[in-house]
Amino acid sequence: MPKTVSGRSPLLTVPEGHPDRHGKQKGHVMHFEDMLDRYLEPLLRGSRFECRELITKVLRLGVDPKVIYHRILWPAMERVDLLFREDRIGTAIEHMATRINRSLADQVQSRLPRSGTNGKRVLIMCADNEPEELGAQMTADLFESDGWEVYFVGGGIPHDEILSMAGQIRPDLLLIFGTQPSGVPGTRSLIETIREMGVNPTMNTMVSGGVFNRADGLWEEINCDLFAPTAKDALALANSAVPRKAEVRIPGAPKKKRRRRRRPPLLEQAAGLA
Repeated sequence: MPKTVSGRSPLLTVPEGHPDRHGKQKGHVMHFEDMLDRYLEPLLRGSRFECRELITKVLRLGVDPKVIYHRILWPAMERVDLLFREDRIGTAIEHMATRINRSLADQVQSRLPRSGTNGKRVLIMCADNEPEELGAQMTADLFESDGWEVYFVGGGIPHDEILSMAGQIRPDLLLIFGTQPSGVPGTRSLIETIREMGVNPTMNTMVSGGVFNRADGLWEEINCDLFAPTAKDALALANSAVPRKAEVRIPGAPKKKRRRRRRPPLLEQAAGLA
């Protein structure tokens, strides 16, 4: 067995006859960290060809397409977002890198294995003012691969239409992907409306995306049922979640008043981290 560097995750062992671009063969271990760095460099230069060639080579070497999602495409998406928020890259570079990453996610998606149906449905949407749909799209791809019946609507959908869909298709889970603080109030409002109207009472709600990663506990502040930092976490949580216990509402009964937190609102904290 080839040795691995301590603390680093091996991607695969390149068999003889499959040299990498550095000419290494016979049991050379490629690491996730190395592969991500090798992908990010042309990604940030806007080299569609180099990025596509790298991902194609990794697929030919037999890497599970799910691993490419989890260990290359998703981390690359997060790295580009971080660089943009820190003003280390401009809007043009961010847009270009995101579009390359999305085109390659489309390429890898066609190679994802398909599990038998598990009888569960998920409705996936983007929060208000969400500039990109890549994270939600990759999450939808992975849920579908795992046997879920997926309804991916993206962003810019009026909340009344989301409520209507939730009542009609009766999903087990509503997953809302958001990276911008400006989308959090709308997410809170949508979840509250779903509960107040009793739309699909046993449906769980889940949030994912950068703004919820950056503000610890924000998902609880908006009364969401579940939170997942990544698509991999989202799938694991969704598969283990039990149906939400339906709330019994007595007509005319006063609503429960929520206790206000003494600390600064988490939404303000998220805005400060944007």
